[in-house]
Amino acid sequence: MLLPPAHWLPQASLELLELDWLTRAGIEVAILRLDQIDPLISGNKWFKLVEHLKAADRAGAQGVISLGGAHSNHLHALAAAGKRLGFETVGLLRGHPQQTPTVSDLQAFGMQLHWLGFGGYRARHEPGFWEPWRAQYPDFHAVPEGGGGLAGALGCKVLKEQVIAQLGNLGWSNYHGWWLACGTGTTLAGLVLAEAGAHPVYGALAVPEDHGVAPQVAAIMQEAGVAAADYELLDASRGGFAKVDAQLLAFIESIERCSGVALEPLYTGKALLALKERIEAGGFASGTRLIFVHTGGLQGRRGFTTG
Repeated sequence: MLLPPAHWLPQASLELLELDWLTRAGIEVAILRLDQIDPLISGNKWFKLVEHLKAADRAGAQGVISLGGAHSNHLHALAAAGKRLGFETVGLLRGHPQQTPTVSDLQAFGMQLHWLGFGGYRARHEPGFWEPWRAQYPDFHAVPEGGGGLAGALGCKVLKEQVIAQLGNLGWSNYHGWWLACGTGTTLAGLVLAEAGAHPVYGALAVPEDHGVAPQVAAIMQEAGVAAADYELLDASRGGFAKVDAQLLAFIESIERCSGVALEPLYTGKALLALKERIEAGGFASGTRLIFVHTGGLQGRRGFTTG
């Protein structure tokens, strides 16, 4: 397997987000533009993948096998990395065969796809789930859904370093917390580990509570040997994963019109709207400075319609 040069690490810019509802509340938000680091392997996905790819490389793996849905940003980044860096990829997909723009890209990038149905996908956490896939792909390294687990979290710790290095450009000497969308909780866990209690991390859940984000984050903390951590998970799913409504779409359109920042409706749009609602409810005092992580995923906007 090929890995990028040792010196290669995508650098995300940090810029002020200037919006009237932030100004009225006296709150400053800086947005970490992970959406701009790479045209294909964008957002938080590379950071979650890098430690997994290192492990696969150490094991001499032929390729990588992982899971996701028909709009999966994780599988999209993994397939793009495989094509670019020269390793094989296999995707285990939720549901039944459908041709989304993301799926078309996965095929174009050379990823071998297997559709599990919905019941088969729900079994992904059960003992023995991976056994038949390891038998079929014995030389492939398995990566959890979304690049999760401690390895994925460790790859995200560097995001704090990138923010600290740019605070002076904004005229900031410090900040008071992080705010980001959560799909598996891996990026949040990485930031919690990096902060070690110095600043709180707020995770806006893009999925309902029954998707198990809280226990996944707790498991990462336990594996990392962290007894206490400063983070909060809040429901921003608006009724379920991939549930989109007119208010959300109008909010996303207004953000892009006013700031030039493009969001998507499954993760970043829901997360920023949840922040607006928290601020307007008095959840943060005037003078608060927050880091909003743009976790990317803009490829998922293609062909997305409400229903």
